[in-house]
Order: sequence, then C-alpha cells, then structure tokens
Amino acid sequence: MISGLNENDVAEIGPEGLEDGLDPARPLLEVSDLAVEFRARSGVVRAVDGISYTLAVGETLAVLGESGSGKSVGAQAVMGLIDSPPGFITRGSITFRGLELTDLSERQYQQVRGRRIAMVFQDALSALNPVFSVGDQIAEMYRVHADAGRADARDRAIEMMDRVHIPSAAQRFGDYPHQFSGGMRQRIMIAMALALDPDVLIADEPTTALDVTVQAQIMELLAELQRDNGMGLILITHDLGVVADVADRVAVMYAGRVVETAGVDDLYARPAHPYTEGLIASIPRMDLDRQELQPIEGAPPNLARIPPGCPFHPRCPRARDRCAVDEPPLYDVAADRGSACHYWAEVLSDHE
Repeated sequence: MISGLNENDVAEIGPEGLEDGLDPARPLLEVSDLAVEFRARSGVVRAVDGISYTLAVGETLAVLGESGSGKSVGAQAVMGLIDSPPGFITRGSITFRGLELTDLSERQYQQVRGRRIAMVFQDALSALNPVFSVGDQIAEMYRVHADAGRADARDRAIEMMDRVHIPSAAQRFGDYPHQFSGGMRQRIMIAMALALDPDVLIADEPTTALDVTVQAQIMELLAELQRDNGMGLILITHDLGVVADVADRVAVMYAGRVVETAGVDDLYARPAHPYTEGLIASIPRMDLDRQELQPIEGAPPNLARIPPGCPFHPRCPRARDRCAVDEPPLYDVAADRGSACHYWAEVLSDHE
C-alpha cells in the first residue's frame, strides 16, 4: 500500500536530515549478527538468527534459500518494516554508510527508506493500492519525499514509467493496478522503488509467478537501471538460474541463518555447505539427455523448534555426531568465503 506519510511529516524532519552521519568510505550496507523473532501465544519464532553480510557500490548480492528461510524477514528488518509487536529485532546492527539504522526513530527512518534504501516486494498486486491509479502512486513519492508540486510530480512519474518501459506511459498514468499484467505491475513497483534514485535496492522475488520471458525482461531492466545509477542490489530469490546470471556474491540462508557466503563462480564451481550442494544438485542440467534429480530429503525445520546443533543436520548426508550438538559458526574457509559447516571447514582448511 502507498505510504501513510504526509508532507508535514517529512518537512519536520528537514531536507538535510541525517546526511551528516553518512561516511562515503564505508560500504553501502553492513548487516552484522542481525536477529529477528516473532512472539506469539504459541511460542517464539526465530525468523532470522544472526545473519551478516555487506553490500558495496554497484554490487549485486543474491540472498538464496527455500521459502521460510528468513530471506524476506531479513530484508524487512533492513527497511525498518518489522511490525512490533509481534516482531522484534533482538540483536545486531544494520548500518548504511556507517549510520546505525536500528537507533533511528520511525520518523528518522523515513529519510532513509525510499530515498536511500528502497524495496520491490514480491507480490505487486498486494503491494499496490487498488483504489489509486499507478501514476498517482508513483507521483506520491515525489510529492511527499521531494516536495514536488502536483504537475511536476505527474511529469516525473510519467518519465519514470517510460524509464521502466511501460508502453504509452502518459496514457496509462490514470490506470489502476488490476488493468496491468503481472509483468507490468512489477515494472510499476520497480518505478516506485527507483523514483528517488536510492543507493540500495532490495528486490524480493521480483520474478515470482512470471513466465520465463517476462522474468528475463525484469532482470534485464534491473541490470540496466543498476548500470545507470551504480546502486547496490540485493536480490532475494530461490531461483538458482537467476542467481547464476546476475549475482556477484551469494549468501545462502537456511533456518534463519546464513550458512554459506561466496562469489557466484566459486559457489557454483565448488559449494562449501551440504545445503548448497543439495540445492545445486536439484537443478536440471541441459547438457545431459537423461538424469535423475537429487532432491534434498526431509523438510525445513519449524522455526519455533529449530533442532540443536547445526539446523541442517537432520537432512544432511554428511552429518556427524558433532553436528547434532555443536552449532557451527560461519567459518572463514577461504578468501572472501564462509561456510557454517564443520565438515567443509575441515576439508577446505586442509586444502588451503
């Protein structure tokens, strides 16, 4: 839905706001030991449990994992969108250019959200407001955050619709979300996210439920806009094919934790965690006429009852006795590479 902010809210923050707290020498985004839990009568769900990663200027970081692994919740925490209650950030740090975001008030966070860090949500039809035209929803970004008049905001919204390749943008300014196809609605969401030229874009499953041709168009659009702006891109997905095509680095998540980090080429050439091995082994290969897919046995754990030790050990073909009791840290197994696996930490350390 469109923002509940009005012009007075932003005016009280001021145009300069938190700019003095930013350090251009620091990475765009640093997430360190971030944990998020949801508290309900039935128990506590640890949706994110100590994730860490960094994002540099112009870099594409893919966050990969099955549904329920904590990918989207981690992104919502970065955006300051965790509803509290029932959700709580229980520990960790999120910094943008050295500015600690978890210390900000909601009003201060509004200076960062949209202007500096923006997000494309996976279900465009639910994220867009059905009673406002798509043009008005994009124009609101300029009216609220850039103090633009209505005519100027309309012109800039149409320009943004053109930029994301909406045909006949001026004529479609007054159309409503249900009048667009799934791929076009996704482009509208991207236009809203990029309206203020953010430094970081988080794209949460931007190609979900789209056919492969539209998927390719959306990913090419994101790459084109990234080249134009030099922004950092966090791509949340479970599609290993998309990751191989667009990512620079990958963070693999399982049960709310990062279990492997690596450059994309290293990850596919030699995965360093049994879960990553299983994901890659489950992909059909075009170079083989006959093949038997190798699914990962079992199911992801209930996040309210994560097993002790390594959370993947009940499904892991390499599990040892130690794995059931000793939770592995994210070992530094090679340069710019981490693995939360006792087995691979020993193998790769010996190899090095």
